[in-house]
Amino acid sequence: MTRLRKREAKMLDINLNQARQKFCNGWSRRDFLRIGAIGPLGFSLGNLLQAEASGAAAATKRAKSIILVYLGGGLSHHDTFDPKPNASAEIRGKYSTIQTKLPGISYGELVPKLAQQNDLYTLIRSGAHSSDHHETATNWVMSGRFGSAFGDYPAIGAVVAHETGFRTQVPPYVSVPNNPSFTWELGRSAFLGGRYESFKAGDPNSGGYKVRDLSRAQPLTDKSLSRRQNLLQAVDSLGQQVRGNDQVATYDEFQKRAAEMILSPQAQAAFDIEKETAELRDKYGRTTFGQSCLLARRLVEGGVTFVTINYGGWDHHGKIFPALDKKLPEFDQGLSSLLADLKEHGLLDETLVVAMGEFGRTPKINKEEGRDHWALAASLIFAGAGVKGGQVIGATDEIGAHTTKQPVKPADVAYTMLSALGIHPRKHIHTPDGRPLEILDEGKLIEDLYG
Repeated sequence: MTRLRKREAKMLDINLNQARQKFCNGWSRRDFLRIGAIGPLGFSLGNLLQAEASGAAAATKRAKSIILVYLGGGLSHHDTFDPKPNASAEIRGKYSTIQTKLPGISYGELVPKLAQQNDLYTLIRSGAHSSDHHETATNWVMSGRFGSAFGDYPAIGAVVAHETGFRTQVPPYVSVPNNPSFTWELGRSAFLGGRYESFKAGDPNSGGYKVRDLSRAQPLTDKSLSRRQNLLQAVDSLGQQVRGNDQVATYDEFQKRAAEMILSPQAQAAFDIEKETAELRDKYGRTTFGQSCLLARRLVEGGVTFVTINYGGWDHHGKIFPALDKKLPEFDQGLSSLLADLKEHGLLDETLVVAMGEFGRTPKINKEEGRDHWALAASLIFAGAGVKGGQVIGATDEIGAHTTKQPVKPADVAYTMLSALGIHPRKHIHTPDGRPLEILDEGKLIEDLYG
């Protein structure tokens, strides 16, 4: 245990590329490699055994599945779920407010369906953290642990895949249409390895939608067979060198799973969105987001444990209102239809639905008629799996700049999501070199969600 008591090694940043790029907030980016220990462990054998015992205890399981609606870029809380109608015009913005089902609670006018449905969910108006940087904040809110922009810790979905595995003939972790991305892919499995990455479903709104790896391959020509044989021989000659390599193991495992899924009626049915009626598909909206919500319902119904619906494009530094005029009706239609459809299918009681972005937007509209990054206040939605509907948790000040009541941190959100699936957030997983690491190093259950 001597090694476990060592202090954290100094972190080393190595500049790999002198070419500078710009973040959308104007910061410069350098590609760099971070080398060093994850952090000081600082506990004795007794502490470790006690923590392991605590981690092994089952959390209160409330859900069979989770659907995360991820609003990459940062949803403007001012123009949706936390409007400030009495503020000045440069803060209030373009939209008027509308009354919701909950007395005294108003929303922006472009989310009327969700306004009349808030008896099905809890609104949190007090999401808050300290990073205004897209990649860093996204990795933080999707993992529950703060790290670098490059994803030091596995996303919640990857942890779920690690803890639950392939229990059925469908993947445990699916992203629709793909993982979030700004300049590189986010929400990944980090040190857990490639076998726990999400299965990318693609765009279910595309014509003739077929999921990769789930449609039968076309017959190979003699020429193709010859090339493949040569390639296999070349790969086989390297067998001893790559044995035990995680990427190779990942490839082998996913090839096996893909083959099983090709033959699996369960997987084929789960992804076959064409089986839904035209009327229901229209209700969700014939958009990528609308059809992604519908596919998510089919996936949890088919046994997928964790689905991320990636609906980006909310980074409106300029001309925010023309952009929201288009995006908010799509969001309102898709999410409200998902909640209603889950309830109608008897799935809402066993499916936790969470809608959030990586942060909110600035109170003041800028000179480009947009709102910038703002990590100190954001709105989130929780529904299903025992969550009490018709309530609001937390609050912001009179201009929506700061949380004034019940701040909810990324670790709290992650803690609540993991607990809902019966995964203890303090359980230890292991880094590639065998060191025990808590899934979450902070955070607590958002108890008020459950009344």
